[in-house]
Amino acid sequence: MSVVVAVLLFVASFALTIASSIVLARELDRIGERLGFSEALLGILTALGADAPEIASAVAAIVAGHKDTGVGVVVGSNVFNIAGLLGLSALLAGPVRIHAHGLVLTGGVAVLVALIGGLVAVDVLPGAVGLGLAVLALAPYVTISALHARARARLPAVLRAAVAEEQQDARRDEFARPATGLDALAIVPALAAVVGGSYGMVAAAQSLADRWNVSDVVLGALVLAALTSIPNLIAAVRLALHGRGAACVSESLNSNNANILVGLCLPAVILGIGSASGIVIFAAWWMVGMTAVAVALGFGGGLTRREGAAIVALYVAFAAVLATS
Repeated sequence: MSVVVAVLLFVASFALTIASSIVLARELDRIGERLGFSEALLGILTALGADAPEIASAVAAIVAGHKDTGVGVVVGSNVFNIAGLLGLSALLAGPVRIHAHGLVLTGGVAVLVALIGGLVAVDVLPGAVGLGLAVLALAPYVTISALHARARARLPAVLRAAVAEEQQDARRDEFARPATGLDALAIVPALAAVVGGSYGMVAAAQSLADRWNVSDVVLGALVLAALTSIPNLIAAVRLALHGRGAACVSESLNSNNANILVGLCLPAVILGIGSASGIVIFAAWWMVGMTAVAVALGFGGGLTRREGAAIVALYVAFAAVLATS
């Protein structure tokens, strides 16, 4: 396709994808409210809706045969989420505070899932094994997050404190009205629009990248990853500005968990992703390392502006290596 057509298709598809993901996240929130989900579980569900552009773009690229682009979207989105949702939030809002016990729970799960995703991305773990391990890591965390106060009282003290903090920070300024039948019906067209928009965005971006000699990894890990992460970035900065550090950290790390589970492991099972190039291996291990570093920096009360700047600097180094590879 011509440059003009590709640019117009990319812009229109991007706008459709982002707008549809916002609608999807809102409808999921309303359905969760109707079903009586806990605040923390609602936060996870809403993060999954906001993740739809990243996941759909990764899957669309892999389906189209551009596996480096698809893997790059997942890996690049996760690195961008750490830098933007945590690092930039700390720079803009001051300390993003979270108690150590909450960070052990949320951060520990995120580091484990990042490691699993990294091993799948570099073709050390088969997709089915990675998917199974990711589900095993995430299922207890999601189950605990779903508990209400009375059920949490039966948990060990450390887990009870960790979940209580996340529940408290996850309380929203505005409560969604409970879903109606129309909200449930709206899920399907919203999801279809996200998938269709993502497919158009990837096709247009791939056409432009081929014309301008941009590698698939750079296209996925830098361009598409950053653009599709915008809904999550806005939500996380807002949480940080309201002093809700645990919810901000949860938004970032749960977004990454969803990307790996649905955007990487599941396509790897169905379609396979093949052997990884050297730059993909670098990007995958940088994702794992940056996740671990961000979690480690959070101990001691949270992320200060200095630590936020360090995390953003790590992303700049990551982008520089990819752009010059």
